[in-house]
Amino acid sequence: MVEHIPLDLPDDPKLAGNITHFARALRRAGLPIGPGRVIDAIRAVEAAGFSDKRDFYWTLHACFVNRPEHRTVFAQLFRLYWRDPRYLEHMMAAMLPAIRGVQEDRPAQAAEKRAAEALLDGAEAPPQDEEEAPPEEDALIEVDASLTMSSSERLRSLDFEQMSLAEMAEAKRMLARLSLPVKPLPSRRAMVSPTGRIDAARSLRAALRRGGEMQQLAFKKPRPRYPNLVVLCDISGSMSQYSRVILHFLHAVSNAKGAGWAQVHAFTFGTQLTNISRHLATRDVDAALAAAGAEAQDWEGGTRIGASIEAFNRDWSRRVMGQGAVVLLITDGLDRDAPDDLARHMQRLHLSARRVIWLNPLLRWDGFAPKAAGIRAMLPHVDSFRAGHSIASLEELAQVISRPDDVGEKARLLAAVDAP
Repeated sequence: MVEHIPLDLPDDPKLAGNITHFARALRRAGLPIGPGRVIDAIRAVEAAGFSDKRDFYWTLHACFVNRPEHRTVFAQLFRLYWRDPRYLEHMMAAMLPAIRGVQEDRPAQAAEKRAAEALLDGAEAPPQDEEEAPPEEDALIEVDASLTMSSSERLRSLDFEQMSLAEMAEAKRMLARLSLPVKPLPSRRAMVSPTGRIDAARSLRAALRRGGEMQQLAFKKPRPRYPNLVVLCDISGSMSQYSRVILHFLHAVSNAKGAGWAQVHAFTFGTQLTNISRHLATRDVDAALAAAGAEAQDWEGGTRIGASIEAFNRDWSRRVMGQGAVVLLITDGLDRDAPDDLARHMQRLHLSARRVIWLNPLLRWDGFAPKAAGIRAMLPHVDSFRAGHSIASLEELAQVISRPDDVGEKARLLAAVDAP
């Protein structure tokens, strides 16, 4: 075991405390840092010195970073914590972009919001004024809360398009914690089980090892497997606000451990189809969505749903639709293509998938009716038709995505289509 020479630190070691706090922020940002690395970092800085900023940066970098994807997060946290004298204003500008006078006229860099969240997480509240007198014990304040709701409840039901910048930032943080669980499917492969069907092959092999005497039967059951999730997201002009929020949610689903999905394949479409699956696999949400936006060249453009679904059926269906994939279609259904062609492509998509779930933000209106030709052509070829305009609607999706009997609003709207 390696022995370290004891450090001659002062009684109140500010540098050691700052390095420890910096390590905690890195850990909150996702870097695997434990107490051992913090001790090594303090000893390394003591050995390398604190006279040169470049040496100090690379000394901490060598102690805390061991993966390529952690470099950007470390660089942003180091800039905000050690090098930038206005780091708190930078963090507040990244977390609350609606505050004028602090916000900078530049987009957030990759991992900058993640670094700001890590530094602001657990920050101490400003101390209260000691001269402020506490309320008297006898004073009772009665509040009628029968017609009020908490801010989180209001935010859950608020339309994405009506949110302010601060509300949108909080909504994205809530969606990052939301999961989309799915139940496993039985497969043809079997696994050993204490109960179930008799495994004749294993039972006979065990009997042969005992001279032909069968003392105990072996059993098996179907091995569970998880389906793929295929997402087709409309990024046209009428859907851009909803698409950006839902892509934050899909990024969290793609990076969630133990969520149940075998693989998550994400595609965007406006006037053309774009595969952004590998971009959503990036752990940092800002870097992932920036790369996805650069890959898709038709943001906030026109809509060609039929041509995009045709391209998916032709180029990607056989690659990603195996093993009983569930398709999540996110669009308002306002299409420029011929409705007959759109219906034919939707029928083929429906036949290739285990389930097709359509999220349409237009369902937020109480008086919504399938009057558009694109909606009328697509509606018969989906299994469930649900709203997708708020956090509450996505929470409802998470509860019913594994229910084969869920149809959402499909039956009611089909009745409206068939009505004279």
